[in-house]
Amino acid sequence: MLDERKTAILKAVVQEYVATGLPVGSSHIANLPTVVVSSATVRNEMAALEQEGYLAQPHTSAGRIPTDKGYRHFVDSIAPKGVLAQGDAAQVGEFFSGTHGRLDDLLRRTATLLANLTKNTAVIVGQESETTTILAVHISRVTSRSATVVIVLSNHNVENETIQISEDITDDQISRAVTHLSLTIVGRSLGDMGIITSTNDAHLDAVCFATVSALSRHRKDTPVFVGGAASLANAFDAVDIVRDVLSTIEQQFVVVTLLQDLLDRGLSVAIGAEHGVQPLVSCSVVVSPVVADGEVVGAVGVLGPTRMDYPLALNTVEVVSEQLGRHIAEGSHEF
Repeated sequence: MLDERKTAILKAVVQEYVATGLPVGSSHIANLPTVVVSSATVRNEMAALEQEGYLAQPHTSAGRIPTDKGYRHFVDSIAPKGVLAQGDAAQVGEFFSGTHGRLDDLLRRTATLLANLTKNTAVIVGQESETTTILAVHISRVTSRSATVVIVLSNHNVENETIQISEDITDDQISRAVTHLSLTIVGRSLGDMGIITSTNDAHLDAVCFATVSALSRHRKDTPVFVGGAASLANAFDAVDIVRDVLSTIEQQFVVVTLLQDLLDRGLSVAIGAEHGVQPLVSCSVVVSPVVADGEVVGAVGVLGPTRMDYPLALNTVEVVSEQLGRHIAEGSHEF
């Protein structure tokens, strides 16, 4: 454990390095109003922090920068307050009070909002469709040979598919197919729709079979929306790091697994190698679950360099995830 003075000096180094991106010297720290000791004392304490692995000196005679261990101590010494600067809080409030429409549009726009507020890459993950319950089903004819199937899910999302139908199928048979499907698949999860029983009407059965077959393609869907990916490209000088990071966040499975793993481990922040994804070892992740009506329906995350503004990221992610969950629970979007 670090004593109060070392903690104050480490905090000052982290804040200065996050702000400037330049190694921090002892003379600069000694001149800060939050550090009330001599330059010589600061120099000795910074040397001790380096020996203990909290700081590193990139070049001889240069100042020092935080290590992942230093960032971890800094993060553990602060508590997210769920409070944003007045301008940011107003922007979040206006966004959710004025946002309507489909859930996927809401998640996509929320990712952009979060990226803009934190100046990092934002990731919004929705609930896996396979585990969600079917609340309603509707089929409407589009042409003589096609119809649109729409289902409303318990994760507040809507899925739709176009199915091919015979010209001989009447509107009444489509209506009866909706009734039959409502009795057999509503209340079940999308991953467990089961086998639809026969109605002894070949045309009606064909509509039901085509509907279930089309919807089954959504069983493994996990909506993922990324905003501000360019922020990561601007955060690193090394081209190979940028390439590895960008190619990794393009892999939806990796992103979903990463955020879910952190939540399962009870982590709100993973720094550097802590998250276990090697191509992202130069990055940190801040994550919070999205809860609507007491159920976890997704996750909100921010991905950025280890030299990120952790207090800002923590508070913003907390506020946005809470507001998003409330907005979803209120059903303010349309289907």
